[in-house]
Amino acid sequence: FRSVVLLDIMGTLVHDPFFDEFPSYFNLTFKELLSVKHPESWLRFERGEIDAAAFCEKFWAEEHAASQPPVSADGLLSHVRAHYRYLEGAERVLARLKATEGLGTHALSNYPVWYQAIEEELVLSKYLEWSFVSCHMGVRKPDARAYTIPTERLGVSASDAIFVDDALANVEAARAVGMAAIHFTGDWDAAEAELESWLKGRGVTLSPPAADASVTAT
Repeated sequence: FRSVVLLDIMGTLVHDPFFDEFPSYFNLTFKELLSVKHPESWLRFERGEIDAAAFCEKFWAEEHAASQPPVSADGLLSHVRAHYRYLEGAERVLARLKATEGLGTHALSNYPVWYQAIEEELVLSKYLEWSFVSCHMGVRKPDARAYTIPTERLGVSASDAIFVDDALANVEAARAVGMAAIHFTGDWDAAEAELESWLKGRGVTLSPPAADASVTAT
C-alpha cells in the first residue's frame, strides 16, 4: 500500500476508561487518583518495560503505598474492559477505510498488552491491523520514533501516511516528522471528511458507506 492511515485507538476509536471508570474502580476521582498513583508505572507498562503484575505492584506512589489497597491486575482489567466501546461514528469510518482499495489501515496506539482485551471485546482487527502498539514498539507518542517506526516498517515515506489522534501533542509530533495529521475532537463526520479529502488528493477514493445499517457505532 502506498497510502497509509494510522489511527490512535483510545479516545479516538474507542472509549477510554482511564479518566472515569479507571479511578472509579478505586472509589476515587481522576484528580484524586493522579495524586496517589505512581507517576511512571502506567507509562512503563505502556512501553512494555514491565508486565501487568509489576504494574499493579508499583501502582501507588511510594509515599502512598502503605495506605492504599493492593491492586489486582485481573480485577482492574475486568473492570475497565467492560467499558470498552466504539465511539459514535468510528465503526462506520473504519468499515469505509477497510473497503478502500490501495489503502493500509493500522493502529498506532499508546497502550499496554491490555490492548488484547480491546480486541477481544470489539474485534478491531475486522478493520485494521494492530501493527504499532507502544508496548511492542518500546516508545510512546509523541516520541518521534513512534511515527518513524511505522513508516520504516511499512516501507513508506511520512508523506504517504495520515494520522488521527485525539491528543493534540501527538498530532503535532506527527506533523513534525512530515505526516499529514487530523486532530480528532469527538466528531467522526468531520474527521471522515478530512480523511476523504486527503485520500482524494492522492488519487484514492474512499469506499462508500456500507448499506448495512448495523455498521454504525452507538
